[in-house]
Amino acid sequence: MEWVLAEALLGLSRDPRVLLRTLCQGEASAERVETLHFLLQRLEDEAARGGGDALPEAAREVAAGYLVPLLRRLRTCPAGAPDADPPARPRRRLLRAAGAALRTCARLAGGPPLAATLAEEALRDLRAAGAVPGLEGGAEAAVEVLAAVGPCLRPREDGPLLQRVAEAALALALAGDGEAAALAAGRLLPALGRGGGAALRAVWGGLVAPSGPGRVGPRLQVLSALAERLLPAPGEREAGPDARRCARFWRTVQAGLADAEDALTRKQARYLLQRAAEVSAEQGVPCTCGSGEANGPSLFWWSGEKKEELLKFWENYILIMETLEGNQIHVIKPVLPKLNSLFEYAVSEETGRWLLHPSWHLCVYKRMLESENKTLAKEGVTHFLQLYETKVLPFSPELSEFIIGPLMDALSESSLYGRSPGQQIGSGSPLGLKLQRFLAAYVSLLPEELKSSFLLKWIQKMSSRHWCAVPILFLSKALASVPRCKALGLEGLLALRGVLQCTMATHQILLRGAAQCHLLHAAMNLVDVEEVSLSDISAFLMSLRQEESLGRGTALWTELCDWLRVNESCFGRPSTCGSLGLQETCSLNAYVKSLVQEYITSPAWETGENGRMPDWAEAKLVALMVLLAVDVEGRKVQHSERQRTQNVLRLFLEPLLDALTKLGSNAYLPLRKTDRCLQALVTLLRTCSPKGASARDDEVSPLLQDLVASATESISNFLLRRLTMNELSSVADLDRCHLYLQVFAELAGLPGKWGERGSPILRIIAPLRNASIRHLQDTDSGLVPTLGRQVQRAVSMAALAAVCEVCAALDQTPELQLDPPDAGPPEQLLAALPLGQRLQKPQPEEQSSLPEEPSSSPGWGRIAAQYVHDQWVCLSFLLRTHRALPPTSEGALLDPVPPPLQTPARTLQAALAALTVLPSDRVLPVFRCMKLLVPQLLASSEPVCIEAFDMAWKIISTLSNTQLVFWSNLKAFVQFVFDTKVLTIAAKIKGQAYFKIKEIMHQMIEMSAVKTGVFNMLITHCCQSWGVPAPGVSQGSFSNAADYSELLLEACVFGTVFRRDQRLIQDVQTFIENLGHDCAANVVIENTKREDHYVRVCAVKFLCLLDDSSASHKAFMEDLAIKLLEKEALVSSSRTRCYANSQQHRVQNRVWQTLLVLFPRFDQNFLNRIIDKIFQAGFINSQASIKYYIEWIIILILHKFPQFLPKFWDCFSCGEEHLKTSICTFLSVLSHLDIIIQNLPEKRLALKQALVIALQWGFSHNFSVRLYALVALNKAWGMCKTLRMGELDALASVIESSLSQVESTPGAGNAKRNWQRIQDHFFFAAFHPLQDYCLETIFHILPRLAGLVEDEWIAIDKFAKFTDLPSGAGAHRYLSATQLRELRPGDWAQQDAGSHSGEADNQSEWTDVQKKVIPWRHAAPDADLELAFQDRAAKLGKAISRLIVVASLIDKPTNLGGLCRTCEVFGAAALVVGSLQCVSDKQFQQLSVSAEQWLPLVEVKPPQLAGYLRQKQAEGYTVIGVEQTARSTALTQYCFPERSLLLLGNEREGIPASLIQQLDVCVEIPQRGITRSLNVHVSGALLIWEYARQQGRRGAQA
Repeated sequence: MEWVLAEALLGLSRDPRVLLRTLCQGEASAERVETLHFLLQRLEDEAARGGGDALPEAAREVAAGYLVPLLRRLRTCPAGAPDADPPARPRRRLLRAAGAALRTCARLAGGPPLAATLAEEALRDLRAAGAVPGLEGGAEAAVEVLAAVGPCLRPREDGPLLQRVAEAALALALAGDGEAAALAAGRLLPALGRGGGAALRAVWGGLVAPSGPGRVGPRLQVLSALAERLLPAPGEREAGPDARRCARFWRTVQAGLADAEDALTRKQARYLLQRAAEVSAEQGVPCTCGSGEANGPSLFWWSGEKKEELLKFWENYILIMETLEGNQIHVIKPVLPKLNSLFEYAVSEETGRWLLHPSWHLCVYKRMLESENKTLAKEGVTHFLQLYETKVLPFSPELSEFIIGPLMDALSESSLYGRSPGQQIGSGSPLGLKLQRFLAAYVSLLPEELKSSFLLKWIQKMSSRHWCAVPILFLSKALASVPRCKALGLEGLLALRGVLQCTMATHQILLRGAAQCHLLHAAMNLVDVEEVSLSDISAFLMSLRQEESLGRGTALWTELCDWLRVNESCFGRPSTCGSLGLQETCSLNAYVKSLVQEYITSPAWETGENGRMPDWAEAKLVALMVLLAVDVEGRKVQHSERQRTQNVLRLFLEPLLDALTKLGSNAYLPLRKTDRCLQALVTLLRTCSPKGASARDDEVSPLLQDLVASATESISNFLLRRLTMNELSSVADLDRCHLYLQVFAELAGLPGKWGERGSPILRIIAPLRNASIRHLQDTDSGLVPTLGRQVQRAVSMAALAAVCEVCAALDQTPELQLDPPDAGPPEQLLAALPLGQRLQKPQPEEQSSLPEEPSSSPGWGRIAAQYVHDQWVCLSFLLRTHRALPPTSEGALLDPVPPPLQTPARTLQAALAALTVLPSDRVLPVFRCMKLLVPQLLASSEPVCIEAFDMAWKIISTLSNTQLVFWSNLKAFVQFVFDTKVLTIAAKIKGQAYFKIKEIMHQMIEMSAVKTGVFNMLITHCCQSWGVPAPGVSQGSFSNAADYSELLLEACVFGTVFRRDQRLIQDVQTFIENLGHDCAANVVIENTKREDHYVRVCAVKFLCLLDDSSASHKAFMEDLAIKLLEKEALVSSSRTRCYANSQQHRVQNRVWQTLLVLFPRFDQNFLNRIIDKIFQAGFINSQASIKYYIEWIIILILHKFPQFLPKFWDCFSCGEEHLKTSICTFLSVLSHLDIIIQNLPEKRLALKQALVIALQWGFSHNFSVRLYALVALNKAWGMCKTLRMGELDALASVIESSLSQVESTPGAGNAKRNWQRIQDHFFFAAFHPLQDYCLETIFHILPRLAGLVEDEWIAIDKFAKFTDLPSGAGAHRYLSATQLRELRPGDWAQQDAGSHSGEADNQSEWTDVQKKVIPWRHAAPDADLELAFQDRAAKLGKAISRLIVVASLIDKPTNLGGLCRTCEVFGAAALVVGSLQCVSDKQFQQLSVSAEQWLPLVEVKPPQLAGYLRQKQAEGYTVIGVEQTARSTALTQYCFPERSLLLLGNEREGIPASLIQQLDVCVEIPQRGITRSLNVHVSGALLIWEYARQQGRRGAQA
């Protein structure tokens, strides 16, 4: 077209100057300048043929008079300016056209002088525009000019200019982000480089010069454009530098392969790599490029002798990198074995050294790890971790850097650690196990001098970022699995402490504790004890939480003791003193003795009476090391030596005991010293108690208690003096008060022989109580509330609360004598205290000392809240000791009743007021008081009780379940609201409180969906308080179960479908729990029993405890069964489609499981009420597992009560439409006819009825129905022959023919195979409805065999260990003699015809060809299905082909509808879909436009595809997959056979790898773009058209 335009212009005038002047007039536009360019090109062609001397002069005029001013104007008016003309997009077109025209002018005008002038000017503009923001448009114009005139510059004469232009352009390309930078990289630099000489050298030098990280895209763009110069083929002249010999070039290519985010850059990198390999092969000249490492492998090398191996290596490498662009795991996975071969090529068999640099292999892994496809990233991680299981790779620094960098970054993704499909819950993460084996193998292969640095970097990487709970656990476990070696010094130990701090960030306590255990194992395995001191070790141990990991008596504690014992004499000496100023020795005993001595010795400056409390960490350190040293000493001898242990313990604690003995008599001991001593005492007593089974054999705890007993008298006197003599007067002293009361509680709980006077600590209870009451009775009338007085009041209230708690714990009430005697009993004095009295804030003049208090002291609000808390502790103690209500009649009382009980309503109001001011961690005593008050008030003061429920629930619902106080508060709340008396009274009056309790109950169940374990606590409390025959529980308490039966109903069907991250946390927790005592965290952390299974297990065990001989129990069970059936009907009628393993499916499953548990308690009268509902459930189309339960319960009903057989026979008499989706259910029941009629005295009539029904349904058009009917027929006929029923001889030939025909079906189809599979199915072959009736079958075996997700399998041992409820006799606990538990799930799952289930993953494999069985004769098989399609099409007047399109893997209705229309238009034989239900979808119909009415549709579900493809291959079809594989054929080169079957893949995953192996050929559509994928409908349409085109051509030729 351009030449036509130019010729037309020349036809107007042969004078070029006239034409050029004409075009240069008028407004500049892209079209005008493009026309000018076309004309100049035409004139240039004529000049080349020797025409026209005036052209050079005319070209100079155009350049100088028109194009240069135009470009200058465009440079000075950048794009985007308000007055820019033209706009940005046409402006670029104008620039491009002006530059092209200018280049032609430069050639016509003789070139060099004009080109140099224009280049100089443009270069100045380029540098000016690059330095000034906002002038990017000027840079674009300058680049266009330089790109136009650059090729016209002379390499020699204009060499310096070319070099300056190249340098400026390269700087712009590598640093810029705008259009000018893209133009420089894409046009200018390639144009300069192709000219060779100085410009090429300047560009090359800039590209390979050392620089910062920068963007790799522009570099690769320039390198790709210059590939012909830098990687020249043999025979090319003026070749430039050889890029193959430059390490910087290869590093740039690798960066493009591995790190580039855009596909174009990666494609350019692959192009450069492929060209380098091809050029090397063509030249055949040896070539080597080193990596810059001493004795390191080459980045690239070539040798003619290794040509075939090297070509194969690079061919496979490029194939892998291209495949990774697809980002589809099913395409990539078959190519991964080639990655293994790359390692074989890259490592020398003779020397075991790298032949090619491993960085090439790491580029592949980096691409996989950085993929957005998590499955692909996991595959990459897994493949790399498995390398060292089969290979021994040489060491390379880049491998270590990759492991510490990208690999560990990828390992931070929690989803990688999920279970594999079909793997048992709690069996552990497969990737976690691979990580353990990998790290152990890799470290073992490292040179000894490098192990330390690698492990240090690994640990530092673990401590350098925030990790989720799951990754840090498995990384720690992998570190602990490294073989023992002396790799870590002090720096490594400090890094491990940093990792410990990272583990504390998670709220998952069990995972956190397990990670700490693994890190301690790692420290014991890897630390070089000669490089660290005992103080370093003790500081590391202090980073562990003993309440989560390092508990005394655990296996971990024992291992630590053994490690210390073995290495006791090897520990190094520190260069400086420890934190306690210790001059250490290597002996553990000497270190601990010195540690205690230094701890007790208080520095001279720590004598201030009002100083702040010492840090508890030092006391914990002392206690930990003392107990470790004692246990280490005990393990040095084979047999226990009590006297030696006592001597060692006394040796360590002598300074402490000496100080404690002086507490009561020496009033001048430094305050800090007393604090330290008491802190150490409390910590020792708390830490000493061993965990686990070793508690019974422990000798240290009794010995420690005996030693402490000697100082108890002195400590008691000290505590009494400090707490009662007004010695505590500052805010900081409140911390000391807390310490003293802890000591008081610990000593009060010590067992021992105290003699006639009793324990000294118990003897101070009465004086401490009396003194506290006197302080509190002092109303300070007329006295200013000074800081000292208010602190003493807080101390007295805290002491009184401690006394109450100790008395409650010891289950005793102290003597009630006071001095003076007329003061009255203490209960009266306590009760006389103003309830709810607040602790006033000190007056300002007295509060001036507050700013001088240590910053760690709590604020006054916290002190006041603690004061209120302590009041309610005392009141709770009073209410528990006086539970009797005051009598309404007048009369003398034997015992005084405290005023809070005389006015319970007022007390409850005060409790509500207290809840408004108390923080959430201080409300427990108020909840306990409300628990005692509400039963007294519910009948008379219901509104205030409802207010109490509401306020308490508001506190609970606002707490997070990760807070430590949540679970204790929740337990108290449940005990308060769901107290037996409260529930009974509320149900009796049926007022608002009754409905409020039910509302809270449902809110708690809803909360359990996000806070796992809430429902567990509720159901545990209710089942234990309602349960029978628990001793001490009245019959009235069971009535609560009937009044609140909704709770048991919801418990029976409870369980949410968790998100993947939640399920992962639960799986990992179960894995840790399964480790048992091998993981110390399981011993020291209390089992929270927060699994969802706990709720159902608790409910089922409660039901098993019920006695069907009790009328109330029987009525409750019947009512629960009716509600379960109503819930099942409600779920079944939901409009939401019931997918396999969906929440609806699971709820229905649980309903029928519970009904099976309850079944033995049902009598005939009750079954009369529900039998119709059970049969009705059989008519509903459901998932396979639900059908098994329904069939099982129907079998049990008919077995126990044969009176219901007529109703069962009636089920087969319903209309065809009603039965077509349910007949298989009743035929499955009929297949267990021997169990059903076992209790019938006369079986012949039932057998005859069963035969007639089975024979009738044996003629069904539906193949699956016929199969079930034949199974039932086979069972019934076998029983008839056993009973020798001669009256049925007339039917014998028909029955025998039916059964023999299905046995002798030709093997080409699926009929015979399906018949065998259904006979081998567990429900018909192994399952016995009576012998297999047990909890294990109901809750574990049948869900497993039915294909339910593992979350629904409840192991039988959970019924024993999950709850404290006794085991009932409602169901057998273990499996009987059958072998059902050993079976594996089969490939046949029951599914009725016409199923609308949307889940295809677990569905049965159905036969794809319907063949009617004719029972009375053997007939030839029907004609092939597709021939019937052809006959139908012929009647319609249309021709069809032999092409079958299989779309069973496609999910979206729009794609299926479009394919249906395309297949019909081009005359395909049939369209195969996964479910015929898609035809009713509106989106399908919109795309198909009624094509489904004229195209045969066949239903083949995805699990059936393998068999379907094999059948079609046996029939002569070629199975063609539309997929990109390593051996796929281009569509343009493939010749379709007449009988072709076209298999289309899933929209996202493509064709599964298992099916790719069955394909005869893979055909791919050639592509030139970057996107790399087409819509599946588009892809299918292209192949369908190509098939139709080829077949049409063959028909025309014939």
